[in-house]
Amino acid sequence: MAGTSCEYCANYVYDEDDEAYVCDVDLDEDEMVRFLTDSHYNCPYYRNGDEYLVVRKQM
Repeated sequence: MAGTSCEYCANYVYDEDDEAYVCDVDLDEDEMVRFLTDSHYNCPYYRNGDEYLVVRKQM
């Protein structure tokens, strides 16, 4: 994904049942195809999972 990475997204969570990381957002069929096939797709649901981002901006 251009500009974003699932590994750093707050919606990228560990699923204990599947024992793997998954996206917690329910994408519709069109969004999923675009996500899987378009290397320049920017996910509209991306949220930075960095808890310290706000703190660093305040310093």
